[in-house]
Amino acid sequence: MKSVAKAVAQAVAGSATQAVAGRGAAPTGSCRVARPRADALRNRERIVSAAREMFVEFGPDVPLDDVARRAGVGNATLYRNFPDRAALTHEVVLAVTSRTTLRAEEAVAAESDPFAALSRFVHAAADERIGALCPMISGVFDKDHPDLLAERDRLEEAVAGLVSRAQSAGRLRTDIAVGDVLVALSQLTRPLPGIACQGIDRFTHRHLQLFLDGLETPARSELPGSAATLEDLRRP
Repeated sequence: MKSVAKAVAQAVAGSATQAVAGRGAAPTGSCRVARPRADALRNRERIVSAAREMFVEFGPDVPLDDVARRAGVGNATLYRNFPDRAALTHEVVLAVTSRTTLRAEEAVAAESDPFAALSRFVHAAADERIGALCPMISGVFDKDHPDLLAERDRLEEAVAGLVSRAQSAGRLRTDIAVGDVLVALSQLTRPLPGIACQGIDRFTHRHLQLFLDGLETPARSELPGSAATLEDLRRP
């Protein structure tokens, strides 16, 4: 009996030792899953950047194999990160929206004059190609995804702050609203994929400046209709 009891005790002790060792190894494995390698993150960033460029140049239906080639990765790497077009489009829209919000925050920090801050943001948003979001989200796309709604709210709040400060300082005409800025910015920076007019993008900042000149006070004309609000933009 003593030998049996001793054997059982040794077996239990061995199991406990293995369990402790397993627990000690688990966090390391968990960390590897939670924190992708640096090269994997770089590949993901390259894919998103390439997709953003190609969506602007050729539209949202560009072949994903072409995106992989532009990013310098294999097809398997692209599909491992983004299983379908919707997933990739989601990430591109999220990245563009987030970067545009950052440009608004940078404009506030860099310019003491509120209208100069608004102007700086408008030109920076054009460089982010914010107008490319329109064709991207027109197809099969979850526009109400919580991540996208949160980023949209951040962007709208940042632009609304720019508009409000410029109007309070008497630098921006009062018969416009934040929706007017966003609509004009979208229209003037929206790419026209497949058109015969090559190099048309070089006129973007010129036309944006004409738009900004029309926003300054004193107003030179009376605008038809009413100011475009954020609520107007959200109506179907």
